[in-house]
Amino acid sequence: MMKHLFLTIFALAFAATDIQAQRIKGSDTVLPIAQQTAERFMTLNPNARVTVTGGGSGVGISALLDETTDIAMASRSIKFSEKMKAKAAGEELEEIPVAYDALAVVVHPSNPVKQLTRRQLEDIFRGKITNWKQVGGDDRKIVVYSRETSSGTYEFFKESVLKNKNYMSSSLSMPATGAIIQSVSQTRGAIGYVGLAYVSPRIKTLAVSYDDKHFAAPTLENAINKTYPIVRPLYYYYNKKNAGLVDPLLQFVLSPAGQEIIKKSGYIPINEE
Repeated sequence: MMKHLFLTIFALAFAATDIQAQRIKGSDTVLPIAQQTAERFMTLNPNARVTVTGGGSGVGISALLDETTDIAMASRSIKFSEKMKAKAAGEELEEIPVAYDALAVVVHPSNPVKQLTRRQLEDIFRGKITNWKQVGGDDRKIVVYSRETSSGTYEFFKESVLKNKNYMSSSLSMPATGAIIQSVSQTRGAIGYVGLAYVSPRIKTLAVSYDDKHFAAPTLENAINKTYPIVRPLYYYYNKKNAGLVDPLLQFVLSPAGQEIIKKSGYIPINEE
């Protein structure tokens, strides 16, 4: 009896320490779905402990290379320089697309402008168009808000909208998506860009055209049917040697239940793109 009791206590103690602790860090764009899927995963797996923090795609990948996170969230592909750093350290990183995101161009709600072409956006963010009257708006100076250089959203907007040309030097760099929304909502001449899931009544979204003919608003439906042009994949990166640790969480994120959470959060499930 005593022996049986001892074994039971030992088993319970062992079970209590058998906790799958995982850290996720990186892209502010991916942050909402990472938090929501992690919370659901922990509800389904009481022994799991998942912590999620933002900071930007570059920050997440750096943390993965430094082994201070188990999964890096990124709203861009890994850079060549990051791949080389991993290779030099003898590490092999795995890339998993988990969702797609539409990038919305946002302005102050009072702005009468409703749509812009890709070229007009390029000229605004490069500082060639400086007044809203040049694109059919009020006689008001354009105030450009951008993300910081470590942001994958910054990289993707530069690649897709600016065709890899540089942003204007006087653009105001914001540390997170929430800061862009706050700044644009308080500045009548402002323009910025945010992930679709962050869109709120505090700011106004613009329809965009890449062919100067067909304009589409940034909505989940338009992103899925591919009429809205500024759409990008979102990734989880992990170190292959930790595959056993991260695999249960990744499988949940990619499962129908995980992808449904992603869709309800305003992102595009990977099986609908």
